[in-house]
Amino acid sequence: MKDPKKGDEVTWRSHSGTAHGEVKKKLTGDTKIKSHQVRASPDDPQYLVESDNGGKAAHKASALKKA
Repeated sequence: MKDPKKGDEVTWRSHSGTAHGEVKKKLTGDTKIKSHQVRASPDDPQYLVESDNGGKAAHKASALKKA
């Protein structure tokens, strides 16, 4: 997916199959999600997604598909 936007419904591959959720925001700086360190920059952004079950994760645009 190219340049996901806040509110986009997306799917991605997870350890348990395919997950579905919503893009919450574009990450352009290092941050932590739970205890996981996310490395992001303006040149290499990641996207905060919230799954349907409420879990949060960061993914690169290439890992996301429009739902």
